[in-house]
Amino acid sequence: MTVDTLAVEAPSDALDTPEAPAPTSAPDAGPVADAAVEAEKPKKAPAKKAAGKKTKTLELTLTVTGTADGEWHAELKQGSTYLARGLAVAAAAVSRAAKELHEDLSTPIDEVIEAAREQQAAKVAALEAELEAARKALADLAD
Repeated sequence: MTVDTLAVEAPSDALDTPEAPAPTSAPDAGPVADAAVEAEKPKKAPAKKAAGKKTKTLELTLTVTGTADGEWHAELKQGSTYLARGLAVAAAAVSRAAKELHEDLSTPIDEVIEAAREQQAAKVAALEAELEAARKALADLAD
């Protein structure tokens, strides 16, 4: 049976764990020698889990609703508590905010705002035509 011994080393300033001795590779070493080498190896301490900081998640829900007439309203909710409700918001402000947040948000919102703009332009044209007809009728009555 062969047992390897290690020479004593001078103390080191390093705080590293000591290196484990190299296992014997003698072909005639039996299970007793392996057990002696195993006993010399220092046991590794279990890995410590890093105490990471948990990031606190803050969840706010902003809901913006609009009508075909171009009226927009916003509400802000935290959990089940409303922080703001029924706030009137300009369509231009909704468009700017959506552009600031993300292009995927701004594209459909701008399409909805454009459709409302076209509908309002058609309504204005119809009202102008009605006003012109009323002015003509008034002028006919004045003669």
